[in-house]
Amino acid sequence: MSEPRALLAALLLALATGTAAGAESDPLPVPQVGSRANAVRLYNDGVALLLARDFRAAQEKFEGALALQEQLAEAHNNLAYALRMQGRQNFAASLGHYDRAIELKPDFAQAYMYRGALFMQQGDKVRARQDLERLRRLDARLAVDLEQVVEGAAEGQGRGGVAGQYD
Repeated sequence: MSEPRALLAALLLALATGTAAGAESDPLPVPQVGSRANAVRLYNDGVALLLARDFRAAQEKFEGALALQEQLAEAHNNLAYALRMQGRQNFAASLGHYDRAIELKPDFAQAYMYRGALFMQQGDKVRARQDLERLRRLDARLAVDLEQVVEGAAEGQGRGGVAGQYD
């Protein structure tokens, strides 16, 4: 099995069992040549580091990918997650990258899912519910996950709902 396929298989298994290590976007196929190829390689390295929960190293890979290809929505999305996982002091920067990912790719379901989780961590249920409504139209499975986070927090299960799953 090729390395990107192995990473994808690991990610899908983690998502299916509810223990995702935080890879918001799957590995991407690497183009043959060019700056996009180098950016995608860095991005895929970052995805592997997210799966290993090495958020600081993943952040560096995603930042490197974006330095080469700023319009790589998946890198903005995963950089946002890596930042968010490093603490509250990064929430504003994280939100900026989720917003940029959605600006570049308006139907990017994973970005809505995790931005909604970030909103819940910030105590902003109104915007989390707005992302939930959009997500219901984009990806029903992810919408169920975000709904659990939103409703879990509403029922007093803590900020972010499902403990450890998205925060």
